[in-house]
Amino acid sequence: MAACARPDGDACNTIDFSSLTFLMKYTGPKAKRCRRQGANIYGADKYDKILQRKPYGPGKGPKTRPTRPSEYCKQLKEKQKARDMYGLSERQFRILYAEATKKEGQTGETFKQLLERRLDNVVYRAGLALTRMQARQFVSHGHFQVNGVRVSVPSYRVRPGEVIVLRERNKRSPIYGTIIDAHEKYMPPKWLKVDNGAMKVEIVSLPLPEDAEQAIDVRQVVEFYSRT
Repeated sequence: MAACARPDGDACNTIDFSSLTFLMKYTGPKAKRCRRQGANIYGADKYDKILQRKPYGPGKGPKTRPTRPSEYCKQLKEKQKARDMYGLSERQFRILYAEATKKEGQTGETFKQLLERRLDNVVYRAGLALTRMQARQFVSHGHFQVNGVRVSVPSYRVRPGEVIVLRERNKRSPIYGTIIDAHEKYMPPKWLKVDNGAMKVEIVSLPLPEDAEQAIDVRQVVEFYSRT
């Protein structure tokens, strides 16, 4: 894998995976990835602590002179951060972006809405999982039903009026009790109506732009794909 090249021919220090079309699963150190992105892309509290302790990239020290990245490198890094945060491959991410460009309205806001409407993200946003990665695993194992039908596809797109319920057999699992206790003071977004007692989530409306991940600058993502 080669380092990315800017349109002016210079190289930058960020790896560009956009040319890879196969599905890939990252198995390396997650803390190192968070430090490289400069954000907690996995959601677990331990990564916030690591970023506070080491607020600089891997392989660098606190006294390392920072380099000034080009606009292209900043856009690439923001795209990769958004993709990693939602746990998508480059192919999945690009297809979703292409769909957003064909819909009415601002591409960036539509793109964020499509990301938020994924079933694994809804489970995470509702507080029924500690991380999106864990939510994706729960959905893939068929823990949830949508309108009474078991759904095991993390990319399933929810719609207003749908009801997501944890299956009865999975309610006995102690892991969900631990998750609910950890989210005792958690406030889900307004577009979700959550009943922790019944382990049920109702989709009240479509998510608004302010409901999406605020750590992502979607404008940079749009500008990156506009170049390609």
